[in-house]
Amino acid sequence: MTKQASATAAPALSSEVSAPGSLAQSLEDAFLTVRNETERRVAPLSPEDQQIQSMPDASPTKWHRAHTTWFWEQFVLGEHCPDYRPFHPDFAFLFNSYYVSAGPRHARHRRGDITRPSADQVGAYRKHVDSAVVKFFREAGEDKLQAIAPLVEVGLNHEQQHQELMFTDILHAFAQNPIPPAYDPDWRFPASTRTGEDWLTLNEGIHTVGHVDDSFHFDNEKPAHRALVGPVRIARNLVTNGEWLAFMRDGGYRTATLWLMDGFAAVNSEGWEVPGHWREIDGEWHVMTLAGLKPVDPDAPVCHVSYYEADAFARWAGKHLPTEMEWEVAARTGQLNDAFGIAWQWTRSSYAPYPGYRAIEGALGEYNGKFMINQLVLRGSSLATPDGHSRVTYRNFFYPHHRWQFTGLRLADYD
Repeated sequence: MTKQASATAAPALSSEVSAPGSLAQSLEDAFLTVRNETERRVAPLSPEDQQIQSMPDASPTKWHRAHTTWFWEQFVLGEHCPDYRPFHPDFAFLFNSYYVSAGPRHARHRRGDITRPSADQVGAYRKHVDSAVVKFFREAGEDKLQAIAPLVEVGLNHEQQHQELMFTDILHAFAQNPIPPAYDPDWRFPASTRTGEDWLTLNEGIHTVGHVDDSFHFDNEKPAHRALVGPVRIARNLVTNGEWLAFMRDGGYRTATLWLMDGFAAVNSEGWEVPGHWREIDGEWHVMTLAGLKPVDPDAPVCHVSYYEADAFARWAGKHLPTEMEWEVAARTGQLNDAFGIAWQWTRSSYAPYPGYRAIEGALGEYNGKFMINQLVLRGSSLATPDGHSRVTYRNFFYPHHRWQFTGLRLADYD
């Protein structure tokens, strides 16, 4: 560190200067809404909470706050505002994530070692960059704003992704705590829906899959292309905790023939006997939630299961996991219960490029394309996903052993 930043906290900014109805006003409003939502999610956390990194796959809340700020500083202010000077010369190294084109970066698994800047100093960094971005919106001409509007939209959606990670990462950290803290004692698991028949039948047909218009999407959702889907039946409902308990009682975690080889190796090496964040207390199962430790609700959808576990459950049930194409075609009918807003749903599709995909040019081309190997696609969204961040073509992706996210499943059947 070559200098100390101000320790002033970052209050929420308000939008009040740009001409009503202008593009500047629209960008400013959207920017401040997303930036203030990040701070709203942070508000219940102490500086100590914001510092912890409970595993290499997770990041400290403080780092998420700073990294999303670096993104705006690097790609909007740094590339489009000639008079802007970085807030601190060390922050690009500390808070770059994986953008090799943007320069060197601190190792991901050591982010919890960054005790300085403090949480308050990160707040000052956010306030500084927020003010600079708003000033840029208000002073840039219409042509320039039109040109960078797509970049701003990427930045907004990027920050929303980190808002979700802030919840899942702090929940993982709290779940390691022997005295389980509550992020929000009043938080409640979303109510699930069970209506209609148990299965949705998709007859054989050729369907368009992927994003087809110019509304916002990530590059991995295109090109839209034709895919043969069906005949297949897709479960309308997510698999529940009660169904998972039956799998456990039947020896699901001990029956090697249900598991992929790598999956059963993970079961044994990690000691998996239950979904992530579950604890047995006085003979009863509890789960760590954002409201603290709560009894497992047998009627609620199961969360925090890996692809390996989802695949083993499907084999135990005599069913399969759907492909991402089957999921998307089924979701477009509007007949899948809880397709969005409770748990991301594992598919058996490898995270690979769509036919004809090319990563965009420049550093932002590293956003998705270089991760298209050895991961599986999840569809839908979760209870931690910010409002407005879901769509039927969204392709989330994680490694098959990951289960700290709100990840669940629905089944497919070909009989």
